Amino acid sequence: MTQRSRHHPDRVVIGGASGFWGDSSVGPAQLMRTGRLDYLAFDYLAELTMSILAGARLKNPQAGYATDFVTVALRQVLRDAVEQGVRIVANAGGVNPAGCAEAVRALARELGVSVKVAEVHGDDFMPQWAAYRDGAAPLDMQTGQPLPARLTTANAYLGALPVKAALDAGADIVVTGRCVDSALTLGVLMHEFGWDAGDWNRLAGGSLAGHIIECGCQATGGLFTDWREVPDWPHIGYPIIECAADGSFEVTKPEGTGGLVSVPVVSEQLVYEIGDPQNYLLPDVTCDFTQVQIEPAGAHRVRVHGALGRPPSDQYKVSATFVDGWRTQAQLTIVGFDAAAKAERTADAILVRVRELLAQQGLQDFSATHSQVVGAAQCLGPHRAPPDLFEAQMRLAVRHPQKEALALFVREIAAAGTSWSPGTTGGGGGRSSVSPNLRHCGFLIPKALIAPQVWMDGQAVALPLACRADGASPAPAIAAQPVQEPQADWVSVPLIALAHARSGDKGNHSNIGVIARRRADLPLLRAQLTPEALRQYLAHLVKGRVTRYELPGIAALNFLCEDALDGGGMSSLRNDPLGKGMGQIVLTLPVRVPPGHPATQAQH
Repeated sequence: MTQRSRHHPDRVVIGGASGFWGDSSVGPAQLMRTGRLDYLAFDYLAELTMSILAGARLKNPQAGYATDFVTVALRQVLRDAVEQGVRIVANAGGVNPAGCAEAVRALARELGVSVKVAEVHGDDFMPQWAAYRDGAAPLDMQTGQPLPARLTTANAYLGALPVKAALDAGADIVVTGRCVDSALTLGVLMHEFGWDAGDWNRLAGGSLAGHIIECGCQATGGLFTDWREVPDWPHIGYPIIECAADGSFEVTKPEGTGGLVSVPVVSEQLVYEIGDPQNYLLPDVTCDFTQVQIEPAGAHRVRVHGALGRPPSDQYKVSATFVDGWRTQAQLTIVGFDAAAKAERTADAILVRVRELLAQQGLQDFSATHSQVVGAAQCLGPHRAPPDLFEAQMRLAVRHPQKEALALFVREIAAAGTSWSPGTTGGGGGRSSVSPNLRHCGFLIPKALIAPQVWMDGQAVALPLACRADGASPAPAIAAQPVQEPQADWVSVPLIALAHARSGDKGNHSNIGVIARRRADLPLLRAQLTPEALRQYLAHLVKGRVTRYELPGIAALNFLCEDALDGGGMSSLRNDPLGKGMGQIVLTLPVRVPPGHPATQAQH
C-alpha cells in the first residue's frame, strides 16, 4: 500500500521527538507545532535502559516501559496528533510493550480521543536463554569469551517489518520493545512507499534516515565539534527528515528554533556509533554508507543520498546484561592551593585505609578501582599539561564481589571531611549508594528462533515474511585513496584545526569518526591518522585493537577502538563510560601540515 504525505505529494515527513529515555520534554510539542508532519518517532532504548526497565518490572509487573512517553510526551501532543493525522512510532515499550500500549489507550480515553494502538512483541529471549546456552554455548561478540550462565536481560534487536505490518493494519500509534533504533523510521517508509523487503538500496537509505534522527538534537547541532557556531541552545530544534521514495532524504528543523543543520553537523551524526561503514549490520539490510553524499539544500537543510544495501545476515543480535558483583562511587570537592594534588592524595588515603579494613574483616580486595581528579585533564593521559586548579573534584569508583565491602567503603568517605586535605567539602547528594554491577554482553542467534508478533487492540496482526538472506555478498572494494606524507618543513597543529570528530560507545568498544574540514586534507590525514598512531595516542584508555575504515563520500575516517571503555555502560568505573569524550581527546592529537596551510591560522 502506498500513501503520500498530506503536505508533500512526493515525500514523507518524520519528526525525531526523542533521542533517549530522559530527553527534553520540549521536542514533541515543538515538532507538532510545525503542522507539517506525517509521523513522530520516539527513540528511548539504550542498551542498559533495558536493564533498568527489567528491574522496574520485577518490582511492579505493570512497569517496565518508558513511562515518560505516556505521561509527558503523549499527554502534550496526542490530541493535536489525532487532529493533524500524525501517526506515532516509539520503542517506548521496553520490556513491557503490552503495559505501555494499555497506558496509551487509557490516556486516549482520558483525553477523549480515538486511536488504534499496536504493540510489537517477540524480542525477549530470556525464556529461551537456558536451553540455547546449553545447546549452542554462545560466545560474547566483543570478547570471544563464554557468556555467564545467568543473565538479567536478553533482547533481540528486531527490524522494521513488525512496524510496517502494524501501520499497514491501520495503527495510529505503534509501540515496540527492543528493535534497532533506525527500524522505527524504516518501518514507516516501507509502509508509506510500499518498499519490498528485498529492495536493498532503498532499505539502506531508510535505515540511514532513521540513524540520523535516532539521537534527537545530535542531528541539529547537539554535541557538534564547532559548538560556538550553534546558536540558541535553550531553543534548539529537533530534527525533521523529509524522505523520498528512492531512499534519499533531507534533514531540517522547525523554523525559528535554535540549533544548526549543516553538512558537518549531519556528517558527525552519520559516523556516530558505527563500526565498519561498509558493513553496518541491521536485521533488514546490510548497509554501505561509504559512498553517501551530504549536500547543502538551503538554510538549515541538507540532502543525504547514496546509501547502498545488500542482504542481511540470517542472525539477530541479542543485547544482554548480567550482574557481576557490586559497584559504588564517591565524590569530594577540594578547594585551595594545589587542589588536584590534594585530591589525588585523598583518594589514595581512602583506598589504603579501606583495603586494610577489608583485610581485617577477612574480605578480599576490590575487583577494580578508578580514581580521577575531575578538572585535571587526566583523560588526556600522557598528553596533558595539568592545569593549576584552585578547585577540583575527587572521584573514586570501585567494584567488589560483596555488597558489605562497599558499604564499608561508603562509610569511610566521610572521614575525609576532617582527617586529611584542607578545603575538603562534600560531593553533594549525601552518602553514595551501592548498586549491582550490571555488565553488557552481546551474541548472535539464528533468526528462526525469534517470532515477532504484532497485536492491535487485542487482535493479532499478520506479519510478512522477512528476507532471510545470509548476507554473504561482499561489499565492493574501496579504491585505493591518495596519501600525502608529511615533509620536513611541515608544522604541527592540533587535529581540531583540520577535522571534526564524533565518538560514542559500542559496548566496551568506542568508535571515533573524524571528518575532514576540507576534502583536500584527507590525504594527509590518511597518512598520519593510522590505526597504530591512534592506538599509541590513546594507549592510556584503549587496551585492544584499533581498526580504521574509510567513508570517502563524506571525507571521513572511522576508527573502532576495542576494549576502550573499562567494560562500558553501567559497569565502567570511568567518568566517561559511553566514550563521548574520546573524539575530543583525539582532536588534540598533533598533525603536521605544510607551512601557510589554513589550519595554521585556525582558532579553536
